[in-house]
Amino acid sequence: MITPTRTSRTDEPVSALLGTLAAQGASGALSTEAGIVYLASGHVVHVESALTPDIGDLLTHSGALAPDGWWEAIDQAGRRCRVGRQLVDSGHLAAGALELCHLGALFDAAYFVLAHDGPALRFRPGAAHWLGAVRAVPVDTVLRESRRRRELLHRIWPEPAIDLAPLARVPGTGPVDLPGRRSRTLAQVDGVRTAAQIATALACRTFHTLVELRRLAAAGLVTPKAPAPAPATASAPVSPESGPAPRPTAPDEPDTALLRRLLHALEAL
Repeated sequence: MITPTRTSRTDEPVSALLGTLAAQGASGALSTEAGIVYLASGHVVHVESALTPDIGDLLTHSGALAPDGWWEAIDQAGRRCRVGRQLVDSGHLAAGALELCHLGALFDAAYFVLAHDGPALRFRPGAAHWLGAVRAVPVDTVLRESRRRRELLHRIWPEPAIDLAPLARVPGTGPVDLPGRRSRTLAQVDGVRTAAQIATALACRTFHTLVELRRLAAAGLVTPKAPAPAPATASAPVSPESGPAPRPTAPDEPDTALLRRLLHALEAL
């Protein structure tokens, strides 16, 4: 087996390099412009991105886990990369609930990492994530699910700027009757927040938020905010920050059926 070595930025797409690392049974962290993919023995064990809420935000903001329990696990097991195991062993979280949340966070972040399939920045052999082993996912499964999500979102509304830009309500739109989750999503659109920030505010997985935002865009209710003109001075003004994220009135209704199907498929593999 070829031993993977530290790599710097190449012209090879992330998806192709992931396939190579999977074939080599590599363990380590592959950094990209949109996030980091963690591998163990050629399988994806975690993906993180600044464009999605991390697993701690999802667990604590939704009420599934008390913040004190989360930080206790970080303090006790973070350096040993066993935070997930600590949560389960301490009784703070059931193993199944952790796996479902972990898969949701993994696939959400992978969507952004693979959205444009740009070149990788570097690979660090042996680097491990502090969460530790929860559920290993074959690289092919991650690539296939990311592609499925891109195609689904494109069918709903083909403008990808919705995913990254600050979002604003279309002027002149009045009150509308919308399903509960879509209505809560629309209420967070303020001209400042991005899809990732809205997902964090709602303690909702980013992909679910993107689905609702693209449906709102298709209905003519939401649009990406036009970028501000470049300032005349050399120093650019600091972007305005939104206020504290409100606690959701109700926890997200996760698409557990999809994740359970993925769990069953992985167990079969």
